[in-house]
Amino acid sequence: MLTIFWLGSPFFAPSLSALGCNVIRHDFKGPETFGWNDIVRLAGCVPDMVVVADKSRPPFVRGIETFPCLTAFLCIDSHIHSWYPRYAQAFDICMVSLRDHLPWFRNMRLADDSVWWMPAFAKDQDLPRTMTAAWDLLFVGTVNAQTTPRRKIFLEKLREEIPGRLHVTTGSYRDLYPQGKVILNYCEHGDLNFRVFEALGCGCCLLTPAVENGQQELFRDGVHLRTYPPDDAYAAARAALDLLAADPLRRTLAENGLAAIDTGHRSRHRAQNFLEKIDKMDVQKTIDRRLQQAPAIHDRYLRLLYLLHAETSSGPYLRETYLKEACRYPRGT
Repeated sequence: MLTIFWLGSPFFAPSLSALGCNVIRHDFKGPETFGWNDIVRLAGCVPDMVVVADKSRPPFVRGIETFPCLTAFLCIDSHIHSWYPRYAQAFDICMVSLRDHLPWFRNMRLADDSVWWMPAFAKDQDLPRTMTAAWDLLFVGTVNAQTTPRRKIFLEKLREEIPGRLHVTTGSYRDLYPQGKVILNYCEHGDLNFRVFEALGCGCCLLTPAVENGQQELFRDGVHLRTYPPDDAYAAARAALDLLAADPLRRTLAENGLAAIDTGHRSRHRAQNFLEKIDKMDVQKTIDRRLQQAPAIHDRYLRLLYLLHAETSSGPYLRETYLKEACRYPRGT
């Protein structure tokens, strides 16, 4: 049985457990970092593998290039953090959710076959529910001028185009989505986000921007969902009105979208794909190669990254930790 220490956001870790792996999960909220001894202590054993799962915060695992087991970085927010590709070079495997970002992680230390496209997914709990529709066009998510300025502007323009038809709220999407005739998605950075998979997994009719990053490979416009040109509120309004006027079309899109999710885009599918790829690896050779290169990995990819975070992080703990990590090896080793 493969023992995996999964550090960070859970993502598809529960599905790995369901497939028979011994997954020891640890999530955290404060400004913490973890080295090898911390992980062994938290795990209560020496794991076969460490997975560092994106939490969209400064690097919270240090010395990863020296870990004596297989290591993987699950990278979701590469559209936000430009330092991710360099940090990823200290791992054995990097999983990238946005397909068009794969070249950013390649052509450095990691071989192409060690950088995997691992798209977002629907959780196994994202299921259709029968409820009375309360709203025509529903958007569930945070709208904030500071954190999501483009989203705020777009939704304001859309509301003007179709007065009284758009409802914006926050809360449990599983409870809210069944109450919308059409679910609206918006991608602040052109990312193929989790909302696409969650809405389809809940059996909803989805209206989403026509982004790249693999969306067209996974889902077809007019078959599984309906798209609109990014940031075009007028086109989004026309598409929404077309859908709202066609009950059979909405049902067909929802059924086809759900079928696509159930066929290949749930948490269990990502976990199975992950294990199949691991099974094809020469694990010990991969670990040995990284350990031999550890000083060079640190010097080429990590030192400057740690110095940057030592300069920009808030609080003395993180600043001191990153400065110390930047000096792990003498220059020139």
